[in-house]
Amino acid sequence: MPIKVLSVASEMYPLVKTGGLADVTGSLPKALVRCGVETTTLVPGYPTVMKQLASPLPLLVFDDLLGVRATLLRVRMEGLNLLVLDAPTLYDRPGGPYLDDAGNDHPDNWKRFAVLSLAAAEIAGGALPGWQPDLVHTHDWQTALTSVYMREMGLSVPSVITIHNIAFQGQFSADLLPSLGLRADLYSMDCLEYFGDISLLKGGLQTADAITTVSPTYAREILTPRFGMGMDGILNERAAVLRGIVNGIDLEVWNPSIDPHLPANYDYSSLRQRTANRALLLKKFDLDLNDQGPVFSAVSRLTWQKGMDMLAETADEIIWNGGKLIVFGRGDHGIEQQLLEVASRYPGRMAVHIGYDEPTAHLIHGGSDAIIQPSRFEPCGLTQLYALRYGCVPVVSRTGGLSETIIDANDAAMSARVATGFQFHPVTTDGLRMALRRALQAYADPKQWARLQNQGMKARFSWDRSAQQYAAVYASLLKTSPGFKVSNESDVAV
Repeated sequence: MPIKVLSVASEMYPLVKTGGLADVTGSLPKALVRCGVETTTLVPGYPTVMKQLASPLPLLVFDDLLGVRATLLRVRMEGLNLLVLDAPTLYDRPGGPYLDDAGNDHPDNWKRFAVLSLAAAEIAGGALPGWQPDLVHTHDWQTALTSVYMREMGLSVPSVITIHNIAFQGQFSADLLPSLGLRADLYSMDCLEYFGDISLLKGGLQTADAITTVSPTYAREILTPRFGMGMDGILNERAAVLRGIVNGIDLEVWNPSIDPHLPANYDYSSLRQRTANRALLLKKFDLDLNDQGPVFSAVSRLTWQKGMDMLAETADEIIWNGGKLIVFGRGDHGIEQQLLEVASRYPGRMAVHIGYDEPTAHLIHGGSDAIIQPSRFEPCGLTQLYALRYGCVPVVSRTGGLSETIIDANDAAMSARVATGFQFHPVTTDGLRMALRRALQAYADPKQWARLQNQGMKARFSWDRSAQQYAAVYASLLKTSPGFKVSNESDVAV
């Protein structure tokens, strides 16, 4: 029998996406099937989600989830088993999953995601007739309260929490604790209390049976004060159950040989086909078409974490050496304005688009020569994996998952023909500038650049190996969970 997992997530591709979390929660379940794991994912019923549901089946009504009435819907789409929590008073509103139209946090985010977590705990406890998960897998602060509620209910179902970015912690006023339906004594060092407030993420880290994060390097980094963002003490106490598992990518969704968003499909043996994608990309962003200098791009949240302020300060390195730069994303208003101001000085050479859409992101990967990720910290990163797949050479900081997935084009790696991109350290403006110079020099040698592209495209970061590691975590918990028995070891593929 397969292991039955309830995954709880605030976003999931293709239903709703603001970042890599959605790609993970949308891709991992498909890979886990091959490991003997059957995943059902619970997501909020945002307007964009509800519009995509075809013939959803109402399963039950929750009359009182922290005072909210909600309907649980079941639907299957694109190979995914979904449960959607339809609670219009919480989710049916303008804006995105976390921010309103003005770019501010929804003021009741604490309740919106506590209700989702409480619904997940009820499902884990057997609220659905005929189906109960063997294990619950939560993601980031938005669903971290699930394991707190499960413990309060006395459930024996084990839980796993994955940290996708520890910088986001779900920190709210301690006055909200009664409104969460939780006992006052949970406001303590060993549960929710966090520097005078409560942290939903901390509650999940303290109560989940296992903790994973999205790369081994990041798992080590977050044990330190520099990267732990105040959670390093908690994580060191729970280091025995912490594991880093590198993210994968969906090789069907991100496949340049069949990608419907590209005017010209290609693989590593037909890289010349990329020229048609490049031409359309430059036209789309109103950049000069009449020279052959390299096209650098950044597809990113425009934030300090992602190093986008450093990119604004080093854009001239690319422009002055005959290149072009495309920046695509949204984020902090100050950094957006900084990048737009730089672009205004280089018409036809630099373009900044504030926003995001999936087709354009695919075209950027399929038409750019290099992608820039100067993150000050990066749990795993998926953009560089998409870039490798598309023959778009990454320029990355040496941190987190970036350091694990990109092989630096130093002399030894180039001689051995294993290099896939350019790393820089320390993570400073000067470090980024030097990395850009190295990339520009490599681009000037077409054979050397083609080797980098080919090696990157041959790299494989599918979900298969990562899914096996997640399945092993699940199986290890279930073998020690009260009442669970594996009748046939071959039923659990690890």
